[in-house]
Amino acid sequence: MAALLDTLYAEGALSALDFHFAVSMGRIANEVNPDVLLAAALLSRQLGRGHVCLELDTLGPVALGLHGDTLTLPDSGAWIAAIRTSPLVSSGEDIAPLVIDSDNRLYLYRFWQHEQRVADYIKRAARSSGVVVDDETLLSGLNRFFPVDTSGASEGADFQRIAAVVAAQKKLCVISGGPGTGKTFTVVKILALLIEQALHAELPAPTITLVAPTGKAAARLVESIRASKAGLECSDVVRSAIPETASTLHRCLGSIGGSSTKFRHNQHHRLATDIMLVDEASMVDLGMMRRLVDALPEDARLILIGDMDQLASVDAGAILGDICNSGGKRGFSPSFQTRISKFAGSSSEGRPDEGVLAEADIGDCVVRLQKSYRFGSGSGIAVLATAINSGDSQAALAAIEKYPELSLVPSAPVGKLSTELRNSVIEGYGEYLQPATASEHLKRFDGYRVLCVRRTGSYGVGALNEMIEAALRQRGLLESQGPDDNYEGRPVMITANNYQLGLFNGDIGLVLRKDGRLRAHFLGVDGSLRTFSPGRLGRHDSVFAMSVHKSQGSEFRKVAIVLPETMNPIMTREVIYTAVTRAKESVEIHGSPEILARTIAERRVRSSGLRAALWGPAFTTGC
Repeated sequence: MAALLDTLYAEGALSALDFHFAVSMGRIANEVNPDVLLAAALLSRQLGRGHVCLELDTLGPVALGLHGDTLTLPDSGAWIAAIRTSPLVSSGEDIAPLVIDSDNRLYLYRFWQHEQRVADYIKRAARSSGVVVDDETLLSGLNRFFPVDTSGASEGADFQRIAAVVAAQKKLCVISGGPGTGKTFTVVKILALLIEQALHAELPAPTITLVAPTGKAAARLVESIRASKAGLECSDVVRSAIPETASTLHRCLGSIGGSSTKFRHNQHHRLATDIMLVDEASMVDLGMMRRLVDALPEDARLILIGDMDQLASVDAGAILGDICNSGGKRGFSPSFQTRISKFAGSSSEGRPDEGVLAEADIGDCVVRLQKSYRFGSGSGIAVLATAINSGDSQAALAAIEKYPELSLVPSAPVGKLSTELRNSVIEGYGEYLQPATASEHLKRFDGYRVLCVRRTGSYGVGALNEMIEAALRQRGLLESQGPDDNYEGRPVMITANNYQLGLFNGDIGLVLRKDGRLRAHFLGVDGSLRTFSPGRLGRHDSVFAMSVHKSQGSEFRKVAIVLPETMNPIMTREVIYTAVTRAKESVEIHGSPEILARTIAERRVRSSGLRAALWGPAFTTGC
């Protein structure tokens, strides 16, 4: 089997990190069994691809990304038996580098512990019966914020109202919805309802904490909160208790020394909050979610909002998809359905199969918003996003042909911009480069963006940034490059947290002249303008083009998506869906119809045990 480990490494199925991780683990525990070392290497490979664990029962050549039948894995039964008896492995009761659970999932001990803590918290929160609600006050608020349509014109249940009923009665509320479904609009009203409940009980208004995974997402959350609460039909006392500040998760938890794993707030030093609202929850990885729930007070409410169909976090886990049970049966338990009906009329989210019940009725805490108020059912972007989500490449290509706001354009030869993409970037970026105030420049820059599937390679972020910059300079829209690669109009993205300046990974700014000097301008979470010397920014890149992953939490009027010329493992329908739904007005895709169709057909489900822990053993993820 040592030969198999070497062969997988030589063929590129294992990275140097995977290979040497296994060798190091063997050396630490004096483990020489090649079957166990192979499992350790494959686990490292899975973690590098965003999976939480290695599902030994479902492994095969396809899961390894291999072609042909020249390589075979060990016999499943003997392999698992060898792993279970290894000094490297425990069942979790004892501390060991690796853990194997009863369903033959292999974990690093740290990730197994993360998953256990998150699952335990969610089940406790779902079971919690300590929420006291005044029905009359709740119904009054619901009728003001979510009036019942008595005209008969509305179709189906009002899921925004249903989400509010769930949030009022549960310590945990998870709201998923695509772009334009009114997630933040709904949550502002939920916060008002919860404040009214406290005031009715003659209690102080609850302390509310707003967070998001990135600075950009936090800024958008604040902008949406401010816009939505202004028109609320409530007292000034209630309105003023809804905060207008948000922070990143790292800042909220109090990163120690810039660490991404050590925080001031934890299970021994809890946050001082009554309601924790997390926006863009699909971007939160398993480790960060564990650290967040550890830091929450026992009686605090947790509200998660996001789009479960978007790309999962960069790091391991697919928290929102697992909690929402994306792709599986879900709905309210019969007893809670009765409670929902009392306040919201009816719900189409009742369980379709009463024999399939989530442990602790997680389904009672989950609501999916389905109606898009941004696009409407006849919008080309909405139709395309729906087709992508269902894996229907034929319907997606038909939508692109039908709707004028959608286009599919062949890419140019490697190393060049096509005429269409060149014209697109000149028009798209030309507006922000016209004379304006710094704040206006920044707002205009968010009107258009080029999105890439990959960071490297001929059609990656780096190559496209260089070509776009050259095209804009050739057109006379940009000046020559100055010292330290800076020039007026250069868009920059922070790529490593800078706690000293309060700039975080993913923050975007513009280099502009101020008093004759080049300064980097950023909009703060509160909307204020912040300026820095470009030399102080730390790690940053130009950002005419950005990866789809980095675009999460952002919204642009127009988007140009550039596909590679060949398939690779990260090209999945989740990537295309996320890219398409960043746009409000138009989407142009640069690539071949064949590559687009194959990408839409490809679905990546991350391996973890969280979904099964929450929803029961019938729900598994697979590799």
